[in-house]
Amino acid sequence: MTNPLSLPELEPGDLQVARDVLNTEAAGLVLLATSLGEQFGHAIDRLASATGRVAISGMGKSGHVGRKIAATMASTGTPALFVHPAEASHGDLGMIVAGDAVLALSNSGETAELADLVAHTRRFALPLVSITGRADSALAQASDVALILPKAAEACPMGLAPTTSTTMQLALGDAIAVALLTRRGFTAADFRQIHPGGNLGARLRRVREVMHIGDDMPLGSPDMPMDIALLRMTEKRFGCLGIVNGNGVLAGIVTDGDLRRAMGPDLLSRRAGDIMTVSPRTIGPEALAVEALHAMNAKQRPITTLFVVDTEGRPLGILHVHDLLRSGLA
Repeated sequence: MTNPLSLPELEPGDLQVARDVLNTEAAGLVLLATSLGEQFGHAIDRLASATGRVAISGMGKSGHVGRKIAATMASTGTPALFVHPAEASHGDLGMIVAGDAVLALSNSGETAELADLVAHTRRFALPLVSITGRADSALAQASDVALILPKAAEACPMGLAPTTSTTMQLALGDAIAVALLTRRGFTAADFRQIHPGGNLGARLRRVREVMHIGDDMPLGSPDMPMDIALLRMTEKRFGCLGIVNGNGVLAGIVTDGDLRRAMGPDLLSRRAGDIMTVSPRTIGPEALAVEALHAMNAKQRPITTLFVVDTEGRPLGILHVHDLLRSGLA
């Protein structure tokens, strides 16, 4: 009996169609990559010179692609917005002001709705970069820089539905956004400022933002008696004790594993320095939280706690794996 909740298997013909579409679009992207030349650099010059925002516009499928490009630029350090070309003719041209640049998308280059927007850029001497499939089109001719999509077969079997062409537009938009990101020197720290939420924000969080500091740290000296050391470990509830030498440097760590290995009738009469693990794994406060998680999960010996130290090796804080998990890293 067929499970009514199960998905139908993909028919062999469907699978072939899917592969044909992906292969056709992949071939278009390869063709696009090889076709890029010095015009791409000129386009980046124009867009990077904008002191305001990059206004992106396109009609129909090009408009949907344009919205995604605007979102990608905005999230990677290039202020951007999408302006609908038809709405632009009814007042939204006021969104595009001195200091802005315009990126216009039209595969044919003859999209009538773009005419007023293009005229606006010419009237106010705003940089205009276009992505179009025809070098002889009205849009390409009016642009300061025209990025011409190579002739590539649409994946639609009738050759009518925008498929390969819109994939090339989208990929070229990504290339522009990343080139602008690179030129601006946009860093992971900058990325974090505009991606504070979700898993991505957690991965970009710094160790100093999640570590426990001050009296929360379980610390002791090498000559601390083990009975006191055990009480300190229990009190701080990290399952370990950092051993600090006379210079305030983290010299070692006593863990639950060290206690098991040293277990014997004389354990409580020994000193913390006698059973500690020397040169414990540590991390700096400016490291990313995801780096701390990676350090804890090292294959040779996973650990659950990690001391945070300064450049001299003095403890500044401590991390438990649960702190990182609560931050959204898993």
